[in-house]
Amino acid sequence: MALTWPVVAAVLFGALLHAAWNGLVKSSGDKPLDTALVHGLGALVALPFALWAGLPSSAAWPFIAVSLVIHIGYYVALAGAYQHGELGMTYPIMRGFAPLLVALGSVAVVGEAPSALSWLGVVGITAGVAFVGLAHPGEALHHRKALAFAFANAAIIAMYTFVDGLGVRTEAHAAEGSVWRYVLWLFALDGIAYPMLVWWRRDAAGRAAIVAYARRRWPLAALGGTASISSYAIALWAMTRAPVASVAALRETSVLFASVIGTWVLKEAFGLQRAVGTVIIVAGVVALRFG
Repeated sequence: MALTWPVVAAVLFGALLHAAWNGLVKSSGDKPLDTALVHGLGALVALPFALWAGLPSSAAWPFIAVSLVIHIGYYVALAGAYQHGELGMTYPIMRGFAPLLVALGSVAVVGEAPSALSWLGVVGITAGVAFVGLAHPGEALHHRKALAFAFANAAIIAMYTFVDGLGVRTEAHAAEGSVWRYVLWLFALDGIAYPMLVWWRRDAAGRAAIVAYARRRWPLAALGGTASISSYAIALWAMTRAPVASVAALRETSVLFASVIGTWVLKEAFGLQRAVGTVIIVAGVVALRFG
């Protein structure tokens, strides 16, 4: 399997979608609720398509079940990171260190050894992300809760990347299997657990506030949910055509889009160091493509 330019272009578009829905969550006044709303509505968007596509193969269901459990931890850590830190700091850490972990575990988990040039690309993207995310290290260290959530989520992202990468390949090779069935059912079920957790943790007044908030926010949240589904669907499709570590690293160019969103929309600082990090990330992408 090779990382061709069409696959690169598709994953980059998915990265833009991923940064967009994360910017939506960060812009909200209630991060856990907005995370739940985005994915709850995303599940409603996915469900009719999932029913139309049919069920995945029996071999894929164990991977879907494990992924659903891991994703609950992902949403908890995501909301915690955005509650305690800037998008421009936490998002790059979460997304940037995950591909390095995926590359380190690729041989043992999926039997793929990145080439020397691919390793250079992965390390380059990770280093660039560190530059972008820790542009103000002294300030970042004062946000220890945000850093803890962000680094924990990097590990969680690596875990579900392996699970879903193997799961979608299993489904693709099954008799009459379909990558899209795996993706659609994953998202249709994924939008149930975390919204229920958010609902359960609030009192009567908090639940009334959830209903009122959802009535105001649902159009944007539905767009965010659709972007989330589309972004991950593209990544999982790409993992059936290119090495998992390369796709995971390339997907984290979403950091570039998140930096732009954080600067232009959320009015967060950018600065020279983040600009240098951006150049390093682009160089890493080029190395990945030719690795």
